[in-house]
Amino acid sequence: MVSNSHVKNLVKILIGAAWIDGRIQPEERQYLREIAQAKGLATDPEIKPWLYELVPVKPNQCYEWVREYLGDRPSLEECETLIEAISGLIYSDGEVAIEEAKLLTRLEELSKSDDSTQPIYNPLLKQIQKLYRRWVDVQN
Repeated sequence: MVSNSHVKNLVKILIGAAWIDGRIQPEERQYLREIAQAKGLATDPEIKPWLYELVPVKPNQCYEWVREYLGDRPSLEECETLIEAISGLIYSDGEVAIEEAKLLTRLEELSKSDDSTQPIYNPLLKQIQKLYRRWVDVQN
């Protein structure tokens, strides 16, 4: 069973990923609000200020949430959930900002910081590569 705090952390990461290029696109805004509503977090006092853009999220804060979410030894399921969630957000506005690409690159850097987690991150990195190959193919 997934804890409510784990779901809340995932929603925070998505909000941070939307802010990572400095502003939230209209499609991202709609996507985030739908996700927050579906997860029962649209009125959560911690989430609401970020969700309704009352407080911006700095990139470093987003990266810290990713570290908290994945922990020291992330499971394959956690990695896949994070990739799927970020992919949905990235594709919601039809373009991938450089900062969004950097976020996924940082996920790769996390995998290099601890050799004991390397096997878990291999599928994560392969999924990121597939995601961007598909996006590049669509753009060309």
